[in-house]
Amino acid sequence: TLDRFAMNLATLGPIGRLPKAPGTWGSAFAAAIAPWFFLPFGCLARLAALILLFLAGVWAAHRTEAVSGVHDASCVIIDELVGQWIAMLPLAASASAWEILIALALFRLFDIIKPWPVSTLDRNVPGGLGAMVDDVAAGALAAAALYVVLLF
Repeated sequence: TLDRFAMNLATLGPIGRLPKAPGTWGSAFAAAIAPWFFLPFGCLARLAALILLFLAGVWAAHRTEAVSGVHDASCVIIDELVGQWIAMLPLAASASAWEILIALALFRLFDIIKPWPVSTLDRNVPGGLGAMVDDVAAGALAAAALYVVLLF
């Protein structure tokens, strides 16, 4: 059914159902597949992929919330995929494992501590959009921090 598809998309299949720290598993999954599914592409293709994934994520998170009755349930991790890939925007296709790990660490840091504006978006934006937009902001902060790190 459509609801089952939405829940599988929102949870990235079984990854969001792992028993501990599903957000970290989702981010790690996104970082692990990025060298094949995100980093090799040019800027416009990356942005198009992010927009499509964001829109799909808003829909899937909204449907999952409607079915489960839980806003931004911990099993919903498509937002981590989008946020993590936003954090990796400064990386080249030839990014090293260390650069990818730094991007992962920075995104998780901003996603967990939720500095402004991440915290405000997390608290005040409802539904599927709310589930997604705080991770977009955390990813943008992580991308900015990664850019500075890469300068040195």
